[in-house]
Amino acid sequence: MVETIYGCKWSLTVYRLLANGINRPGEMVRSVEGLTTKVLNECLRRNMAFGIIARTTYNESPPRVEYAVTPFGKKFIRILDALEQLQDEIATEA
Repeated sequence: MVETIYGCKWSLTVYRLLANGINRPGEMVRSVEGLTTKVLNECLRRNMAFGIIARTTYNESPPRVEYAVTPFGKKFIRILDALEQLQDEIATEA
């Protein structure tokens, strides 16, 4: 699971967007240069399958969809942050 999520270069970006309050797909794509709707949808689907991100669909016209990090996702992201910090420390020491 960690390898799959960490291996997707967009997952960490999506987590940062959600942490900054950007939770709608269209807004995410507009906020990040190079991120396409197709790639974002694959990333979100993968994260939902692991229980890291939850999707909320509103019964409106036009339909509105928002994403949020789950309680499990918050714990998981802390682990990824620690891995990233460790990698930075190793790079600095080298």
